[in-house]
Amino acid sequence: MPPLTLASLSGGPDPRLAAPLVLALALAHTLGGRGEVAASARVRQWLSAGGGAAVAYVFVLVLPEVGEVALVVGERLGEAFPAEQLAYLVALAGFVAFYGVEVTVAHRCGGDTESSTTLYWTHLAVFAVYSGVIGYLLFHQERPGPVNYVFYTVAMGLHFVVTDEGFHRHHGDAFDHRGRYLLVAGTLLGGLVGALTEIGPFSLALLFAFVAGSVVLNVLKEELPEAGQSRFLAFLGGAAVYAGLVLLV
Repeated sequence: MPPLTLASLSGGPDPRLAAPLVLALALAHTLGGRGEVAASARVRQWLSAGGGAAVAYVFVLVLPEVGEVALVVGERLGEAFPAEQLAYLVALAGFVAFYGVEVTVAHRCGGDTESSTTLYWTHLAVFAVYSGVIGYLLFHQERPGPVNYVFYTVAMGLHFVVTDEGFHRHHGDAFDHRGRYLLVAGTLLGGLVGALTEIGPFSLALLFAFVAGSVVLNVLKEELPEAGQSRFLAFLGGAAVYAGLVLLV
């Protein structure tokens, strides 16, 4: 693995590469959670494998490098607070924040979230922003190079497919026919903002950390409650294969 530097956080990919990758991320929202397709055992295996791949990407690549960058920036700024721990606290905040969203959805409407229009649009808006942040981060990767951009796009695209299955389960036809396109728009808008703006390396590291914690929660909340339908071997295989690919590159 090449050494991580502050310069590697501030540079973005070639727009000729990034533009189709953002479109691919947005396309993932048009594919996930399609009722009878997602209910099949074979597709359930692929969903579990995709969840494993997304979690592996976070643990093997994102969190270690976020911690390293936060530590380097903290040392350069002369911060008394342990910046590396701050990065992991922000990851925990991402995990807890999205856990709070899911608990609110479950408690307010039980199993019938279609009964509350306000809750539906609030839930959707939160994930539209989340999708936008993921689209934004495509243009501000922690490691330069087209291979890493493709790894990020594949991992987050699989993650979108998994989370969209949860939206279909909660919101049914309302998400299938209209809601998913708000997530598509959020992803594309985030990519556009990412192409036009930059933030400092320390803030960027913390943003990566928040998304990392959120990804872990959003994958596990799809796998754990549906343990009877989930496929552990597929999840394990997805995690192992993706971790191996990241370590080999």
